[in-house]
Amino acid sequence: MADQLNKMRNEIDAIDNELLRLVNTRADLAKQIGQAKKQGEIYRPDREAQVLDRLQKLNAGPLSPKHVTQLFTEIMSLCRSMEKPMSVTYLGPKGTFSEEAALNRFGKSVTAVPCESIDEVFHKVESGMASYGIVPVENSNEGVVGKTLDLLLQTSLKVCGEVLLPIHQCLLALHTDPGQIEKIYSHPQSLAQCHEWLNTNFPLPQAKRVVAASNAHAAMIAADDKSVAAIASKKAAEVYKLSIYAENIEDDPKNTTRFLVIGTQDVAPSGNDKTSLAMSSRNRPGAIHELLSPLAQHGVSMSHLESRPSRSDLWEYVFFADIRGHQQDEKVSKALDEIRGKATFLKVLGSYPSA
Repeated sequence: MADQLNKMRNEIDAIDNELLRLVNTRADLAKQIGQAKKQGEIYRPDREAQVLDRLQKLNAGPLSPKHVTQLFTEIMSLCRSMEKPMSVTYLGPKGTFSEEAALNRFGKSVTAVPCESIDEVFHKVESGMASYGIVPVENSNEGVVGKTLDLLLQTSLKVCGEVLLPIHQCLLALHTDPGQIEKIYSHPQSLAQCHEWLNTNFPLPQAKRVVAASNAHAAMIAADDKSVAAIASKKAAEVYKLSIYAENIEDDPKNTTRFLVIGTQDVAPSGNDKTSLAMSSRNRPGAIHELLSPLAQHGVSMSHLESRPSRSDLWEYVFFADIRGHQQDEKVSKALDEIRGKATFLKVLGSYPSA
């Protein structure tokens, strides 16, 4: 048995040696590409999506698709850092789901910069203080994030990626004694997402529910008070040195938040893309049908439609839509040209690989 174990360990050592050589070769090529591009884009969402898609199809296991994505995201992150340092802003503080989404997309070889508001995320990217930003735009249970949609209308930045993050909530405290918990802090959405679990395990008035600016802020409060628990992520427990009283306490196990990557670049087609639009029309019967009819006529499917009040006129609305395909695709391009002729306003927010 010992001989067999030693043999397998020697085989692993040999594989590790070869992996190290190959990863260093890849990093050296990335460095050369960076020198050749000079001022070109370091982050290529289209190229990285194609790499991950190809590797997913090649994967024969036992690694899961999720683990393959995680492994090669980190390798690409390291190789990108060989070309040029990169910073990514997110809605902070540390330990938020926004930080988790940023690291899931860009890997850990970036400088992750927390911001106090979504407005600040946009500002830092627009001013060149950060390379990219990541902002929440929609939750499967609680709906859209209006602030993000409003800022997308005002900014010159473009959407160049998206991240779908499963949201798994935990109850965190300095201890695991439920008898000491008098208050439970969290963001309003998280309190709503865990409503039934709280009613069963900490019914009012046993523990008062208190709104916090973010889950991470709630964790910060819990780290200073034994009578307080926080609903937040596992990452927050690690950052703020809290014990996990219970995991996966969300009422809907499929609870997911969609995040957008914002930057200054136009993203090339990847072969599996999405395009986000903002548009408006005159307030008259049938206007929205007329506005969207070119999509049906050209065989372009729409995956999401949302309306927001216009800031210019009372009872006027802006419609946000996600459609399948890239704006450079022939069908999408023709449909957009026709919409321009019908709309009073049309802004293509960006085309990017579909998550």
